[in-house]
Amino acid sequence: MKSSVRRLTVPLAIGLAVLAGPAMLTGCSIQNLVHNATGGKVDLGGKEIPKDFPSEVPIAKGEVLYGLSVGDSDGKVWNLTITVAGASSFDDIAKQLTDAGFTSDGAVQGSTADGGTGVFASDKFGVIAAVTKDGKNGWVANYTVSTVKGK
Repeated sequence: MKSSVRRLTVPLAIGLAVLAGPAMLTGCSIQNLVHNATGGKVDLGGKEIPKDFPSEVPIAKGEVLYGLSVGDSDGKVWNLTITVAGASSFDDIAKQLTDAGFTSDGAVQGSTADGGTGVFASDKFGVIAAVTKDGKNGWVANYTVSTVKGK
């Protein structure tokens, strides 16, 4: 599972980083640029949870700062950033995920004073969860969720 999450998220992150520079220089919409590059549906949901965010993935309570999804029926990635109470929120997120049937590949780092990170998997989804301090919004949780190939 860890490799399938990495196969989707690493190229997406690299692709978005590469595409963001030219888009800013030319004034093109990031959404249009990513859509043209991937051929998939792009939903830059803004300050809301993407409409098709998987209900099987529990999320912490908090204000949605950013949500997006990229992909189609062959594979999809969602990203969600929300405010949380503090560094210990990672432990609550990890418990929510494991209570929902997700397992960890052992790459879970419990909360520290700086937050926490973990990789979780089910038979349908891979989840990378991270909690960190954001200078503007206080503590935030970020979820990157990808579909498992063929599910």
